[in-house]
This record gives sequence, C-alpha cells and structure tokens, in this order.
Amino acid sequence: MARNGAHVIVVGNEKGGSGKSTTAFHLAIYLLHAGHRVASIDVDSRQQTFTHYVRNRRAYAQERGINLLNPQHFHLPSAWGDSRRENDQAEFDVFRRAVSEVENRADFVIIDTPGFDTNLTRLAHSLADTLVTPINDSLIDINVLARVDAETGVPVETSHYARLVQRARSERLSVTGESVDWVLVRNRISMLGSRNARQVHATLDAIATRFGCRVSDGIAERVIFRSLFSSGLTVFDPLDSEGGGEHASVSHVAARQEYRNLVGALNLPIIQRAAEPMRLSA
Repeated sequence: MARNGAHVIVVGNEKGGSGKSTTAFHLAIYLLHAGHRVASIDVDSRQQTFTHYVRNRRAYAQERGINLLNPQHFHLPSAWGDSRRENDQAEFDVFRRAVSEVENRADFVIIDTPGFDTNLTRLAHSLADTLVTPINDSLIDINVLARVDAETGVPVETSHYARLVQRARSERLSVTGESVDWVLVRNRISMLGSRNARQVHATLDAIATRFGCRVSDGIAERVIFRSLFSSGLTVFDPLDSEGGGEHASVSHVAARQEYRNLVGALNLPIIQRAAEPMRLSA
C-alpha cells in the first residue's frame, strides 16, 4: 500500500497484556501536546482498548466542561463473512480508506494492534515507519520474539511475532526502499534491580542484534496507569483543579519523564508546530 505524508507509528506485539494500548495512547497525547496533528487507528476489534481510552477521555471532558486534546480516531472492525479472501479484501479497503483520509492531514498516525495475528495486524505492520513493541520485563514474554537458550540467553529460534515483523519489513523494503525502525520497549520494569531484570536486558540486547532492531528502556510498573484509564487521561494531561483532576504525584512526574525518554529514543521527526492540533471526533 503506497502512501506519503504522515509518519506511521505501529504499536504491536502478539502477547496480550504487554501495554500496547497504554503506550499508543500516551504517544498520541504527547504528540498532540507537542503541537502535532495526530490520527489514531484501532485495529483490535476484540478488546478495543485504545478506542475505550478515547471514549473515556471524551466523556470525562464533557462531564467536567473542560477541553482535552484528542486524536482523530478510527476503530476498524474485522470482517466476518464466509470467504476469507473477501474478508481480507474488505478489511484492506476499510484500512486504506482510513489511512487515505488522514495521511496528508496528520503529522503522525498511531495504530494500535491486537495481541494476536490478524489480517489487519499484518496490514498495519506493513505500513509502519516506526514499530514499537512493548515487552513486559519477563523472560516468558520474550518468547513471542524468540526461543532463547536457557543457559546462554542467546536466541536460537525465531518466534511467530518476529517472523511477522520480518515479513513486513521485507515487503516494505521491496516496495518503498525504506526500512522499518523497530524498537523493543521494556515495560512494567520493576523498581528494584534483580537478576531477572539483568537477564531480560541482556537477552533483549541479543535479540535486537539478531533481528536488527533497537532496545529502549521503557516504563516502570505503576498504579497510576490503571487509575488513569477510566478518565482517559494520561501523564501528560494537567492533573490539577483547573484540569479537573488532582495534583501530580511523584509517580505521575516520574512516569511522564519515562515517556518523554521513550519518545526521545524513538527518533521521531518531531518539530515545533504553530498550528493547532486536530481535535476531531471519530
């Protein structure tokens, strides 16, 4: 699918509970606060977590009579006909329409994907300029990328999700001559250093070398992310009396800095914009 215009960020991992939607939503709101025009696409027809974030955010703002920045958002359902070929074509068409509508009106398009392989997942990955893969700080979660030798920590066999990414990168390279910048993001990092955390870090470094991607220190395990979901707020929103929330806690400030560090590690084409960000409804 040829395109131009917006920089596409895909957040993907075929492992449920890895923090994809939280990461995608925080990236979207960060970029909006930075003055960019942002569109978002949720291709997870089952969970729809990103879409629930957006709905919660709009409801929260309406109830309190406050203004909150929102991306132009699309939720794309899966096709459920009897013919797989027709389903795939229908999904391709709706995906193409959503991207075509925003690619020249947004600076960034952020796509949240489900924790399993679907046609829409593959379409999204084939379009990525930047692919962000949150990985929980656990050796078990790394199995979605590679089977690792228990003694040496060296990856010995490519797993299903990494194969999907490799195919998408190969297809994009053949069509556009450009590569996908793939970044593995450590998520739910323990506050306390441990032998397991050191093993995870070393193993991810080995996997990154094998697959030609990068590793970014990510986000610590914090209760604040679960508490913000119901209001659709992020750590970048003003949590004070004027904004309708509470004063920022130490955890809030630390989480905000972690996401700022993550954005910096992604090497996105961020520039200062004078234009007002889009605040369109779905």
